[in-house]
Amino acid sequence: MTKSTQEPTKICCLGAGYVGGPTMAMIAHKCPEIDVHVVDLNPDRIAQWNSEKLPVYEPGLYDVVKQARGRNLRFTTDVPGAIREANMCFISVNTPTKTFGIGAGRAANLEFVEKCARTIAENSDSDKVVVEKSTLPVRTAESVKRILSSHSAKVKFDVLSNPEFLAEGTAMEDLRDPDRILIGGDSSAAIEKLADVYKNWVPNDKIIPRAALEHIRTAPTVKTVNPITAIHLIVAAIAAHAVVAVVAAENIRTLSTIKEIVSVTANSSRPPRSDST
Repeated sequence: MTKSTQEPTKICCLGAGYVGGPTMAMIAHKCPEIDVHVVDLNPDRIAQWNSEKLPVYEPGLYDVVKQARGRNLRFTTDVPGAIREANMCFISVNTPTKTFGIGAGRAANLEFVEKCARTIAENSDSDKVVVEKSTLPVRTAESVKRILSSHSAKVKFDVLSNPEFLAEGTAMEDLRDPDRILIGGDSSAAIEKLADVYKNWVPNDKIIPRAALEHIRTAPTVKTVNPITAIHLIVAAIAAHAVVAVVAAENIRTLSTIKEIVSVTANSSRPPRSDST
């Protein structure tokens, strides 16, 4: 196998909560060559991640953290420093329900997500892939793109949507053996960079659109990834919300339905129109 000449992946995850902590711990565990920094502004939470009593309980989580912590997994409050060192930043923060204004009591409050985008932009002096990790409202990634692009003209940011499908009580097993990894974005290079992280332990055919990228690379007449292969950011978000809705409904055919949803969205050739209802 030919070794890649691209810059080694260095990850920073903003948010040390239920999604960010376990996900980054699994990535660090499965990818010992990748430096993973998990950052949070809450010093007590970071102190817990660095102790024997983690702030999140999931069966098997402590063992994974213990194996990787101090090797290539670090928990810190040094947000600016971790961002500067990274070339891939995950946004994995809470999106509580709005308590005031339009959509109060129903819509998600994106304040923390938008603050993360601004923080990344303000502390970046090199190009980065920015990954929207939590299950967020549709078009959130586009908002993140606007914030990043408006803050810096010298640094290139590629924004991806990589929704999580973790269930309480089985999160580590869901991360260790996922049914599917869904990646949405406009840049084939960024999509491949994130897919290369997951392929350390996830089979290619479970990484959407990894398998399709492999197929297209062998076609001599195709030079770029077309929209059918590179899932649009909006389509990825729609898929994530559809899966959550199916699980919430406790459909007796949930698993097969989830696979159908992912299959349909993975082959969507275009995002929905902004004026569609």
